[in-house]
Amino acid sequence: MLRQLLSRAAPGWKLGAATLAAGTAGLAAAAGTALADEAEHGLHAPSYPWPHDGFFSSYDHRSIRRGYQVYTQVCATCHSMDLIHYRDLVGVCYTEEEEGRPQHLESSTFLFNYSGFAVHSLQVGVCYTEEEAKEMALNIEVTDGPNDEGEMFERPGKLSDKLPAPYMNEEHARYANGGAYPPDLSLITKARMGPARHDGQNYVFSLLLGYREPPAGITVREGLHYNPYFPGGAIAMPKMLNDGGVEYDDGTPATEAQQAKDVVTFLSWAAEPEMDERKLMGTKWLAVLSLVFLTTVYYKRWKWSPLKSRRLIVDVVN
Repeated sequence: MLRQLLSRAAPGWKLGAATLAAGTAGLAAAAGTALADEAEHGLHAPSYPWPHDGFFSSYDHRSIRRGYQVYTQVCATCHSMDLIHYRDLVGVCYTEEEEGRPQHLESSTFLFNYSGFAVHSLQVGVCYTEEEAKEMALNIEVTDGPNDEGEMFERPGKLSDKLPAPYMNEEHARYANGGAYPPDLSLITKARMGPARHDGQNYVFSLLLGYREPPAGITVREGLHYNPYFPGGAIAMPKMLNDGGVEYDDGTPATEAQQAKDVVTFLSWAAEPEMDERKLMGTKWLAVLSLVFLTTVYYKRWKWSPLKSRRLIVDVVN
């Protein structure tokens, strides 16, 4: 009797074992695919609460100024910003004299954060004054021309000049960096957005802080550095940010994370310098359209209520 029961149950056990084996193999294949995708596209960056991401919040302009310091002292040795001119820096973050109280506060327009406090003005001279920007531009030499004799010449920089590029051309950049080409950073927070890069800000921030020792079983060839957030996990750029690597003008402690946050804020502004004005304009339009909508609803009810609320009484006369 027992032998008969076991013989009847054996096919079921075999089917269950086969199903379990197939499921295990499927899970292993899915895990392998996920790991391969992670290695190919890089580890997905976590989402960070950037202060300027709110609908009613603006850029942290002091952070933009600090980020510009990080760019000029650290990033500019290899990366260019061809879309940014010295004139773009005029009116982007407070000067030291304006830190206590903006000079034109009475005529300024503010965005508001979610708690209702005024944040940053869009009209106050907010990073470098025109004189400061001119002084910075004068510190560079620009090749211009041709002159009346048909020759190129060197001249001091001016507000209309771009931020200086570290290399003459792409070939020069690749030669100096072992074949790797440092990308232009003007739109880097936008260029890194997509299915594998949901947010360029988070990606750049995570990349700057993501340098690690290669885990067991992973080898990185000479000249590359392990970073799980970079596609393939190996990047030619070495770790550039270190605690105290920059001395901020405003006395902010220059930790590694603070430098990464500030330079990403600066790069976000460089990619969308019009964001504050766009948000302010959108807020104005929402306010106006809301008022128009309420007025339209009131007029519609006033116009049609006599017709929709009337009652017809039919009196039948015998």
